[in-house]
Amino acid sequence: MVEFISMFPTSGDSKYVGVRPEREPTFEYNQRIAQIAEKSGISSMLLPTGSPCLDASIVAASLINSTKNLNFLYAARPGFISPSVFAKQFSTLDYLSNGRAQINVVTGGSPVELSRDGDTLPHDQRYKRTAEFVHIIKSLFEEDTVSHEGDFYTLKGASLFPKSIQQPRPEIFIGGASEAGQHVAAEHGDVYMLWGESYEETRNRIQEMKALEKQYKRTLKYSASFQVIVADTEELAWEKARNLLSKVNVEQIQAKSKVTQSNESIGEKRLEKLRQTSKDKDFILGPNVWAGLTQVLGGNSIALVGTPDQIADRVIEYAELGFEKILLRGYPHLETVEAIGRDIIPRVNAKLKNTQAV
Repeated sequence: MVEFISMFPTSGDSKYVGVRPEREPTFEYNQRIAQIAEKSGISSMLLPTGSPCLDASIVAASLINSTKNLNFLYAARPGFISPSVFAKQFSTLDYLSNGRAQINVVTGGSPVELSRDGDTLPHDQRYKRTAEFVHIIKSLFEEDTVSHEGDFYTLKGASLFPKSIQQPRPEIFIGGASEAGQHVAAEHGDVYMLWGESYEETRNRIQEMKALEKQYKRTLKYSASFQVIVADTEELAWEKARNLLSKVNVEQIQAKSKVTQSNESIGEKRLEKLRQTSKDKDFILGPNVWAGLTQVLGGNSIALVGTPDQIADRVIEYAELGFEKILLRGYPHLETVEAIGRDIIPRVNAKLKNTQAV
């Protein structure tokens, strides 16, 4: 079976991309999304990190009593919080939510954004710090006391209370498309998170990581992330997709491309390359797979576009590459989460059940 993840719009929400948020990221709005997600069969909700977002840990803490089974996958950046303080915050939320907290360690790829908060380490040094950060939090979860003296952190006789309800420790979700990022994830992560790309590129990415698994004698789980644009007919879905960009101007597209060029994120550069190579094909990468949103969005911006059955088929194709977890989100988030639960998850589960029965 496929485990479904979605995402809270903690920067605000709208019906279009490239516009100021039409819906503020209030507690009430995110609470509605959380409760609908739980009813829809979504197992976890990602809380992103970054200067435009509300603080992930505080939003997660505010919502735990609004749901009973939903997990909160919240992001932390090693450059802005010590591993012992993060482990304390996380284990407290894990305890209060009865084991529903999950960890997403984000190294960060934009020097401009990172420097706003005082993180000026070079790219590969950031990943080296991430490896040390993850090593320490794992030790704190698993050992009674921890002493550590490394390149970035020093702890003497540290201990963690409360210990995580998840035993022996919670899983570490981690991404990174660069060589340094892949090695850190393969050696220290438990779930490797990828932004969706074309089917062929995504297959290549997971094959690269599976080769690294063997090098480090480990076994990872995998998550792929997509935007979702769904409608009753394929024609209506494509109309809906292009309408998402109807408020975008040329200056915004040029500005996005310029930002990507200065960004150190290999993942962002891969998406920019897909945009460039697919623009003469209306940004279509394959059946129901669209790169149009990469013109203005970074990160998770490749979209699955089509009817519920078509999107379910594409989800299954990607899952069969080795992805146990699929993150789906869209604009506006509330209505997209409703559609995912109503139209996509039941179809994916039914199709997989029928396939296994044959």
